[in-house]
Amino acid sequence: MAKKNLFSVAHNPDVLSCLANLSNDEVFTPPDIANIMLDTLPQEIFQNKSTTFLDPACKSGVFLREIAKRLLVGIKDKIPDLRKRVDHIFHNQLFGLSITELTSLLSRRSVYCSKYPNSEYSVTVFDNPEGNIRFKKNEHVWRDDNCVFCGASKSVYDRDDALEFHAYEFIHTINPDEIFKMKFDVIVGNPPYQLTDSGHGKSAIPIYQHFVQQAIRLNPRYLVMIIPSRWFSGGKGLDNFRSDMLKDKHIRKLVDYENFRDVFPGVDLAGGACYFLRNRDEEGSCSVTNFYNGNKVSSERYLNEFDTFIRQNLAIDIVRKIRSIHGGGKFLDEVASSRKPFGLPTNYAPKEKGIPCWFIQRIGLKYASANDVADTNKYLNKWKLLLPIAPIAGQTDFTKPVGFYYDGNTIISKPGECCTESYFVANAFNSKAEVLSFKSYIFTKTARFLLLQAVVSQHVTKKNFCFVPDIGSYTSIFSDEMLRKKWKITDAEWDFIDSKISTIGGVANE
Repeated sequence: MAKKNLFSVAHNPDVLSCLANLSNDEVFTPPDIANIMLDTLPQEIFQNKSTTFLDPACKSGVFLREIAKRLLVGIKDKIPDLRKRVDHIFHNQLFGLSITELTSLLSRRSVYCSKYPNSEYSVTVFDNPEGNIRFKKNEHVWRDDNCVFCGASKSVYDRDDALEFHAYEFIHTINPDEIFKMKFDVIVGNPPYQLTDSGHGKSAIPIYQHFVQQAIRLNPRYLVMIIPSRWFSGGKGLDNFRSDMLKDKHIRKLVDYENFRDVFPGVDLAGGACYFLRNRDEEGSCSVTNFYNGNKVSSERYLNEFDTFIRQNLAIDIVRKIRSIHGGGKFLDEVASSRKPFGLPTNYAPKEKGIPCWFIQRIGLKYASANDVADTNKYLNKWKLLLPIAPIAGQTDFTKPVGFYYDGNTIISKPGECCTESYFVANAFNSKAEVLSFKSYIFTKTARFLLLQAVVSQHVTKKNFCFVPDIGSYTSIFSDEMLRKKWKITDAEWDFIDSKISTIGGVANE
């Protein structure tokens, strides 16, 4: 039998596609995603030999490489000679800032075909070893225990020179326009997502928002970035960023993926990912596109309709209807407690005696010292429903049905009992009957669906209950049938709700 031509059957993937699957630490952008992002831009900018591009967080160089491909075709009629066209593009139109020395070498290899563009192997020759893709090892600027630019912890990042400082050049300056001493028409990239801080366990602070904010300060005509979707509901270091993004009418396109793996295969990050296009010279509503379960749904809307961004276009009509019927009533974010409802941190050690206290599930009910327990909200002597702050730990794919609460992870706390920060108080009552009624409400698919609209990570706090109405009177056992009738939920709307929330068992918890 004749042998097959090896080159007709061999798998020959783009090396940058392979890199995109390597790790969670530095998430490399696959070439196909980079091109989808570039497609959001007006394509005539690739036909202009004066358009300038900046990637402020180069990892593999994929954005600059794919832009170069488009420019090589787009300005061919302006600069017919290939050698002159290549030199013009790389010297005058493409610029990058790498996040580490290693990624600077990788980016130059991808863009110039040589780690050092002043060598004979480079497709275009510079008189320096960096070309227009530079890396500068910065240091953090400390004020007390944190960096004034990025918030990094001094105890973690004030370290040996042999280690990476992660003091990224683009965001560690008050004058980013001085880096290249020029203006940019387009800024595009995939910034670093987070930095480990000095908090408990694997605590980390988000950092991508600083790249977006710094890029906006540079005032490019167009800004395209891909970032985690967790900013939709704010949280640690993201509240001001969320507010600014939601009210920014220059953001004209937002594409959201509930499953992070749909964008970055092999990488698992709670809450999904999104990319956006910001147009400096246009204002208006935003084209929002959702991808979930292989479906694509688009809608034109304003991002700041609610304080928390509702990511699903199909969900927003349900939320609008329920809010309208509920009128001016309260929502459960006004009722639930903040973190540390009794002033006790997660790592609080059980005592031999004192006030009965609920610790993490593996410890259960032990004791806390009466001197350590705060009761500013007057919860202690009431019946309480305690909800865990991480009810869906391990679930990062929100295209799958979400459970949140069930008998095994919620606690009906008796008068005289408290809890650590592992739980928060969803509501407190004078009677056991009321707390059982409230629990039945929280356990409905409808209530959990409304909760889901403000959740983009494994953690749940009071702010995530901003779309769940406070019924006010809890005297009966609630059911989805009861709530469907109360809020006029159609069969089609119920089918969508049912598809997003997993079924749980009974609600009894004596």
